[in-house]
Amino acid sequence: MSGQTLKTINDHPKINIDPAELERIEQDFREYKGSYPKVEYYNTYGQKQERDYMTLNMVKLTSELLSGLVFNEQCDISISDESEDKKDNTFKSADDFIKRAFEHNDFKKNFMRYLDPMFATGGLTVRPYANAETGEIEYSWALANAFYPLRTSSNGIAEGVMKSVTIEIKGGKEVFYTLLEFHEWDKDIYVITNELYKSDNKGEVGKRIPLSDLYPDLQEETRISGLTRPLFNYLKPAGFNNINPHSPLGLGLTDNCKPTLKQINDTWDQFNWEVRMGQRTVFVSDSMLSTRETEDGKPPVQIFDTDVNVYKSLQMSSDEELVKDVTNDIRTEQYTSAINQSLKTLEMQMQLSVGTFSFDGNSVKTATEIVSENSLTYRTRNNHVNEVEKFVKGLIVSTLELAKATGLFDGEIPTFNEIGVDFDDGIFQDKGQQLRHYGQAKTFGIIPTVEVIKRVFDLPQDIAEDWLKQIQEEQLFVEPSEIADKAARGVFGDEE
Repeated sequence: MSGQTLKTINDHPKINIDPAELERIEQDFREYKGSYPKVEYYNTYGQKQERDYMTLNMVKLTSELLSGLVFNEQCDISISDESEDKKDNTFKSADDFIKRAFEHNDFKKNFMRYLDPMFATGGLTVRPYANAETGEIEYSWALANAFYPLRTSSNGIAEGVMKSVTIEIKGGKEVFYTLLEFHEWDKDIYVITNELYKSDNKGEVGKRIPLSDLYPDLQEETRISGLTRPLFNYLKPAGFNNINPHSPLGLGLTDNCKPTLKQINDTWDQFNWEVRMGQRTVFVSDSMLSTRETEDGKPPVQIFDTDVNVYKSLQMSSDEELVKDVTNDIRTEQYTSAINQSLKTLEMQMQLSVGTFSFDGNSVKTATEIVSENSLTYRTRNNHVNEVEKFVKGLIVSTLELAKATGLFDGEIPTFNEIGVDFDDGIFQDKGQQLRHYGQAKTFGIIPTVEVIKRVFDLPQDIAEDWLKQIQEEQLFVEPSEIADKAARGVFGDEE
C-alpha cells in the first residue's frame, strides 16, 4: 500500500463517513473557537467594507458549564467486590493499579479539560497504550475530528480509526504527517494497524510513506489476544443523533440550537456596531471654523480642533443654533432584553433550568445559586453523568486488559458492577434544604438519626455515630434546673 495517496479521509477504502457529519464537526470546532467570517457592508460612499463579527461564543460557555457540572476532581473512583471488609477485597490489586495509572496520567484533570470540547463538538476518544520505556500505561486522547468509526454493534462502536497530525518545518515550509491508527477485530484477536501519510497541503491527507520515516520504533501491525472489548473508549453527550440518525457519532450540545445561537450573536454584533456608530456627533456652523492653508496647494481646510472627531461643519443661517448635538441614544435596554429572551430559548432547547443564563449588557453570566435536585439542569446533568460513568468504567476495563496482556498486571479483571464511580453532587445540594428534608423524615420516624448526620454534614459512619453519642450524652446529663438557668441567662444576662 506504500505510495497510496489520499485527498480526504474518506478516500481510504476502509473509511466511509457521511461528509455532512465531517462538515458538522468542523463547523462545531469553528464555532467553539469563535471563528466566524467577517461581515461585509457598504459605507456611505457605496464602498464595500469588511469588519469583524462580534459574538458571545455561547458554544464555549455552554460546554464549559456542563463539563464543570458533570465531572470534577472530587469524583471518587474505586474497584471492589461485594465484601464490606476492604482487607478481603478481591480487586485490591486492580484498584491500586488503576489509581496509580490515573495518577500517572493526571487523568481527572485531563478529563475535565477534554470534556469541554467533547460537549461542544459531540465526541471524545481515549485509548490506553503500554509505554515500553517506562513500563507504565499511558493514555492517548482524540477529539471528535480525530476519530472515525469503522463498525458498530449493539454495544457501541466496535472498530474505529484514530488520527493524529504532526507538523514539521522543512526548508521554511510546513510538512504535514498524518498517522492513521486502525483498531479492528480478526475473530477473537484484536489488531492495531498503523499507516503514515505525508503532505505539503494542510487540507489533504497525502501520500503514504514508511512508518520509519517518522516513527522508527512503531510497528505496522500489532495483534493482541485476551481482550473482551475495544481498547479505545468513545464518549458522546447524552441523547440521540437526530441530525443523522444512522450515524454512531454524537451531537454537540448546541447542534440543535443553531438558529438561536445565530440570533444571539447577530443581536450582540448589531449592539456592538451601534455602540461604535453611536459616538457623539455635533454639527457646528461653518462660521465658527478656522481656515488653515494646506502645504500641497489644495484649497484651504476649515478646522475646529485637530484633536476632536465629534464635530462636523454645516452651513447654518444666522438665526439658527451655532452648535447642534445630533447624537442618537444607544438602545442598550432593547438589545439587552432581546439577548435575554434568546437566552431563555437556548435554556429551553438545552433542557436547562430557567435563569441559568443572564445578560447584563456586558457579558453573559451563569446562575450562581445552588440548583436543587429536582431542577431541570440537575436531570439533564444526570443524563450526561450516566454516559460519563459508562465511559470511565469501560476505560478501566480496557486499561486492565491491556496491562494484563502486556504483563504489567496479573490480577482479576473487574466487571462494570464492581467498579464504583462516585460523582461529587455538592454543587446541587442546599444544606438548609437538606436539613429541612431529613428533619421531616426524622420527625416521621422513617430515617435513623445517624443517617441524617451523615447525609447533611457529609460525614463517614464512625464520625456520625460519635456525633450522635455526644448529642445523647449532652441531653442526658442536662438537669431541668440547668435548662431554666440557661434560658434565664439568655434573657437577662449573667449579671442578673
